[in-house]
Amino acid sequence: MKVFIGTDLEGVAGVTTFYLQTSPDGPGYPTSCKLLTLEINAAVEGFIEAGADEILVDDGHGPGGIIYELLHPKASYIGGRPKAPMKIQNKYTSDADVTVMIGQHAMAGTPDGNLCHTQNSRTVESYILNGKPIGEIAQWVLYHGAQGVPTIFLSGDRAACREIDELIPGIVTAETKIGLAKNSAICLSKEASRELIREKAKLALQQFIEKPVKPISWPGPYILDKTYFTVEIADQVEKSNPKALRIAPRTIRVKGDSIMDVIYA
Repeated sequence: MKVFIGTDLEGVAGVTTFYLQTSPDGPGYPTSCKLLTLEINAAVEGFIEAGADEILVDDGHGPGGIIYELLHPKASYIGGRPKAPMKIQNKYTSDADVTVMIGQHAMAGTPDGNLCHTQNSRTVESYILNGKPIGEIAQWVLYHGAQGVPTIFLSGDRAACREIDELIPGIVTAETKIGLAKNSAICLSKEASRELIREKAKLALQQFIEKPVKPISWPGPYILDKTYFTVEIADQVEKSNPKALRIAPRTIRVKGDSIMDVIYA
């Protein structure tokens, strides 16, 4: 049983404030990375207890957020910046039985989403896929779903847990904090957060083994509209992306028949 773990930093208990805690030049960044790594380790413990025999962890936070020296010895690690293209990583991830998300946040614009954003908190206002607002959660679920790999578990703030439950009703989640504002939250203690993640990760994989679920997919073709905070940012994106079509001063459109060609374009 192979589990592929996608990670981010903003959904981790104790990480509540942009830049101070989420950027490498922030004074709280080293502590944030430690908190993330130990939440990952808690999930790994749960998956092992449930029967996983192979676990691959992707360091998904922009500049990187995992402390390799502290990572669970039973987990393999995808690291490095810049990251390898998805099509290269697919060779090692598409054979997973399930995928999960640790330390996840809600999409940009979520009122109660602590540290909510979509891809880049400094540039992106919204992503709309086939008329529906999406964030990084839907991107992950749909991309790996197209590979036949279902998402079965998420840990993060309450808004992130709600977001994935709307996409996958009944999915097992671990709520590590409650967003009060974009840079404020009520967090579980580090011990309580890790124990909750371990328990829920174990439950999620046990349930899947007993009753496998199919991956989520949306019918195509696909239209992804990405709106940026400024015209200047949209200008840069349009110039750098050959698939981009400018449909409004701050909005870029990407179209395609395969979700894997569109969702991260």
